Amino acid sequence: MQRTAPEGHGPVRYGPPAPEPGLPVLPELTTVLAAAADRSAPEPPGGGTALREAACRYWTSRGLATDPASVAAGPGAPPLLLAVLGAYGGDVLLPRPCPAWWTPQVRLLGRRAYHVPTPAECGGVPDPYALLETVRRVRAEGGDPRVLLLSVADDPTATVPPPELLLEACEAAQTAGLFVVSDETWRDTVHRPQDTLVLSPAEMLPEQAAVLLDLSGALLPGGWPAAVLRFPDTPRGTWLRARTLDVLTATGAQVAGPVAGAAVYALDEPDAVAARAIAAARLHGAVAAALHREVLGAGALALPPQAGRHLYADLTPLREGLARRGVGDAMELEDHLGTRLGFPAPGGQRFADELGLLRVRLPTGPLLGATPQERLAALTARDPLDLPHVRRALGELAAVLADLTA
Repeated sequence: MQRTAPEGHGPVRYGPPAPEPGLPVLPELTTVLAAAADRSAPEPPGGGTALREAACRYWTSRGLATDPASVAAGPGAPPLLLAVLGAYGGDVLLPRPCPAWWTPQVRLLGRRAYHVPTPAECGGVPDPYALLETVRRVRAEGGDPRVLLLSVADDPTATVPPPELLLEACEAAQTAGLFVVSDETWRDTVHRPQDTLVLSPAEMLPEQAAVLLDLSGALLPGGWPAAVLRFPDTPRGTWLRARTLDVLTATGAQVAGPVAGAAVYALDEPDAVAARAIAAARLHGAVAAALHREVLGAGALALPPQAGRHLYADLTPLREGLARRGVGDAMELEDHLGTRLGFPAPGGQRFADELGLLRVRLPTGPLLGATPQERLAALTARDPLDLPHVRRALGELAAVLADLTA
């Protein structure tokens, strides 16, 4: 990740990637990919039968019965989201903050993006009253809001919206006549699944919600791009899927053949894949909780992390100390922390937060170790916080935060 350059490149080319797991590729996945390496043809636009059926089995195991005719696959979530937004039309409402790549997708299509504040308890979903007011205002000004993007396990805030807040947001979307696209990429990275209930808008609005899942969230490495999209099983959903396939075809957004084989394997969640996902979520949860304690101990703010591989910290209470170091906004905070920590720490401006707010997404992956051996040791440790290299990494980060208060 690089800072936004002044030469007119804009924020897209230099935007932050999703938080990486920091773990070696699962050997069983490597074996499956290697076995399909001689498959030269890509999947057809929208994915072949085996891949779409595997997606159906995945969703059915989570309470969302799905037909292969209601599924489309693509090479990662961004091409799929671009295709469905292009097919549906209209302006888009998004929570603030939101994933760094959502807003550029909307603007690339020439549509307008309207950001709605999130509730104090969590990120990922808009405050329902603010959503209704935003829709009313936008329509009064001649806008055409049609789609709401939200996330049930959020990047950047690392939170999961409580069921009642998700329901209120869905009811507000229904009242406003909005189609909902739910990004559920991070749902399988929940740190404590026994204590955290993850629901989908497709359960609440079965005729009015699509579900987007990028397999890089928990099932595949980020460098093996594959994602699936579940459409409503309605005539409107059938129409939208057909138009989405038109966009995927026109843009050549097809899943590579060998990657499709690995995706089918991963979506069926054999023991090795399921165990790795659970262990990785537990590891990142332990490190994120420790990072949360360090942030609060330094006098900063952050919601307790519930999912993902990151923490979203608000360093506004440390503004005075940051100002003494020449840091007055989120972009300068990103530069300062990135230099001091030695790894990217994207500022809140990347996620549609206001530039003047001193917010930053801190990843947990770089804290797991400097080598594959150290990271695997963290994965298999009874308590990763007992490992010297993890304690050292957390200590160095704590020292950087403490220096901001001096």
